[in-house]
Amino acid sequence: MAAPQEILATRVQSALGAALGAEFAETDPVIRPSQFADYQANAALALAKRLGRAPRDVAADIVAQLDVDDMCRQVEISGPGFVNLTLREDWIAAQAQELLNDPRAGVPQQESETVAIDYSAPNVAKEMHVGHLRTTVVGDALVRVLEALGHDVVRQNHIGDWGTPFGMLIEHLLDVGEGSAEAELVKTDPNAFYQAAREQFDGSAEFAARARKRVVDLQAGDAETLRLWRELVELSTVYFNRIYDKLDVTLTDADLAGESKYNDMLPGICDELEREGIAEISDGALCVFLEGFTGREGKPVPLIVRKSDGGYGYGTTDLATVKYRVEHLGARRLLYVIGAPQSLHLRMVWETARKAGWLPEDVEPVHVQIGNVLGADGKILRTRSGKPIRLVELLDEAIERAAKVVADNRPDLDEDTRAGIAREVGIGAVKYADLSVSHDSEYVFDFDRMLALNGNTGPYLQYATARIRSIFRKGGVDPTAAAGPVAVTEPAERELALALLGFGPAVATVGATLEPHRLCAYLFELAQAFTGFFEHCPVLQAEDPAVRDSRFALIATTLRTLETGLNLLGVRAPEQM
Repeated sequence: MAAPQEILATRVQSALGAALGAEFAETDPVIRPSQFADYQANAALALAKRLGRAPRDVAADIVAQLDVDDMCRQVEISGPGFVNLTLREDWIAAQAQELLNDPRAGVPQQESETVAIDYSAPNVAKEMHVGHLRTTVVGDALVRVLEALGHDVVRQNHIGDWGTPFGMLIEHLLDVGEGSAEAELVKTDPNAFYQAAREQFDGSAEFAARARKRVVDLQAGDAETLRLWRELVELSTVYFNRIYDKLDVTLTDADLAGESKYNDMLPGICDELEREGIAEISDGALCVFLEGFTGREGKPVPLIVRKSDGGYGYGTTDLATVKYRVEHLGARRLLYVIGAPQSLHLRMVWETARKAGWLPEDVEPVHVQIGNVLGADGKILRTRSGKPIRLVELLDEAIERAAKVVADNRPDLDEDTRAGIAREVGIGAVKYADLSVSHDSEYVFDFDRMLALNGNTGPYLQYATARIRSIFRKGGVDPTAAAGPVAVTEPAERELALALLGFGPAVATVGATLEPHRLCAYLFELAQAFTGFFEHCPVLQAEDPAVRDSRFALIATTLRTLETGLNLLGVRAPEQM
């Protein structure tokens, strides 16, 4: 179903053509929300200079040709030439009724394209820390939104599963014994395993020599070394999945696409770049020098695709990902949900891929930049000892804190029920706090604010859905059975119904801008509109059965919209709170 803004834009464009000539029929009508009406069309102001006329006169001509009687009860010119548009209550009610009956909840079905999205990307045999939180949560929300809009989304979890550290990790695995308690640490406390291997490497010349030889064997494809390497990857995958299950994200083993996946492509990547004159030898390394990429004192910054020792780096692997995702996956958009500091590197990779012909002009690469998570001191969130905070500990603490809140507020619930609610509220609070701010900005991690039942928080939205379900339980009505018809007479009804019509455009905006915080802002506004409705428009106590049915239909639509929106963010909505 079309949003009010879209319908009004079409009507105003038609009026522009009729009033000013066919060449103006495609002019942007500049439809915006208005504090004096529901919407305003601002096109007259932009066109006045071009036409050499007064803006209000241009606006008057537009209004004279504007056909909106079926949807607007008032059209007026205000200020220097704004056209204010106030919607009819019966039109709003009809649109809300259509939304109630829409199986897609108002989310538009877009023309499908294949989108490859690179996110999460932890390292094998290393702890996932708070720095992995944002890329995982933001990436998963974008996946959910793009799939809801009808796109074919290919998740790419580009784990760090190759390179020189695996020499020491494999040797340490052999020393402690496969299947030993120490080896099992990779599943639960990978940092302990990694640090033990590192201490051996730094403290024993014999161990270090074995580790270096093992790297050579790994890169040469030695069968036994590859078997041991796969065992480490499998052990780490168990750990990753524990985190993903706790975070409630959609990544699976099928989405793993680590650095090792591209090994066979790397020699060919280098050969082609050198053959085409895109890469050249510099100080023994094969490098790409791109115009405009300079460092200190104007010296060119190279993208190293083969190191002087013959090894490959991130640049080579990242070029291979571009080539693979375009040629084999057929992706038309390449999204990289990774830290903001990687911006220069990615731009160099993409420009190199363009020069090589691996990244056609009609394929769009996008860096969804991820900002830092800060502590109360305004610095990157770390433990008191200065180490990155383990993600699993952070999530467990969120659940524990939520459990205390639930226990204080709902002592009537049994322990299992409280535990289930605490998990959904705690994890939802962390995820929503992350998603509710622009992904490229920094934010302060604050449990008290995250778990608050007021303000733009996950628990506030979850509480709104639980409150609606409570109304249905008390009324003995199934939310899916609410049928209306919807009528809009009270101001709070009007505000809620109008807010509901904004869901589809909000989801579409996230798909276009790749900014989940815009959906959070919409859901918060919708929850606030419901709160106003709840305070001024009784449902169960409505004396007129028709009013009661209409209000049940309105809150049923609100419930579905809130739950659908939260689900797109990866946040669960508890049945009760």
